[in-house]
Amino acid sequence: QVHLVESGGGLVQAGGSLRLSCAASGRTFSSYGMGWFRQAPGKEREFVAAISKSGGREYYADSVKGRFTVSRGNAKNTVVLQMNSLKPEDTAVYHCAALQSGSVVNWIEYEYWGQGTQVTVSS
Repeated sequence: QVHLVESGGGLVQAGGSLRLSCAASGRTFSSYGMGWFRQAPGKEREFVAAISKSGGREYYADSVKGRFTVSRGNAKNTVVLQMNSLKPEDTAVYHCAALQSGSVVNWIEYEYWGQGTQVTVSS
């Protein structure tokens, strides 16, 4: 069982930055790949970024590549999404999620989800 809690969302102007954190409970955090997804009102859930169990591999959606960076600290059971050069189209509720195996870009493969944190980017 993994319990995930996101933090760090808020309101920021276009071009600004935010740092999202996801704190995980449980002793098997390093057994899970971690992903970030987002969902805007009226839109489908969208893959944003993911990181492998060891942190050695990172994956990004084309829409955020070069602007967002995902990292993890297995000793502290945390995963971080650093978001720079934010755009209004980045506005959404951001969720972190955990999976043991499967495609990191497919939300249906993830077993555990956080409640989400709102990110709003004003123009």
